[in-house]
Amino acid sequence: MANTYTQIHLQIVFAVKYRGAIIDKTWKENLYRYITRIVQANNHKLLAINGMPDHIHLFVGMRPTQSVSDLLQDIKGSSSKWINDNKLVKGKFEWQEGYGAFSYAISQIDDVIKYINNQEEHHKNRSFREEYLAFLQKFKVDYNELYIFKDLV
Repeated sequence: MANTYTQIHLQIVFAVKYRGAIIDKTWKENLYRYITRIVQANNHKLLAINGMPDHIHLFVGMRPTQSVSDLLQDIKGSSSKWINDNKLVKGKFEWQEGYGAFSYAISQIDDVIKYINNQEEHHKNRSFREEYLAFLQKFKVDYNELYIFKDLV
């Protein structure tokens, strides 16, 4: 789109179904590379990717040519298929339905990248659920407790 200029920086967070801690350190970097290629193939810029065994954070410079939901459908669907095709987990791998997407100003980029790169440190004192609820509250996102990422029952 000629004469279209944007600055859209989103931190996107999504979880393994039932927040199972099954993203193994032996293949997580390959998963991150795979997701990076999906983001780039959709003409967005991946600024950071990291996570924990039960969830992933992406920081993306978005182009206005695709919706966030379409990008996440591509990422989650393709990466689930990749994990399953490569038999990286026992049984069938699935991502939890839904995601969180939070926007940032250009002045916040370095801080968000540092936050994502230091996930292991952040989760020494805070669970994913606590982290996710803090994001929703910080960004004043209305939410229904029934639809927050579910634990195994």
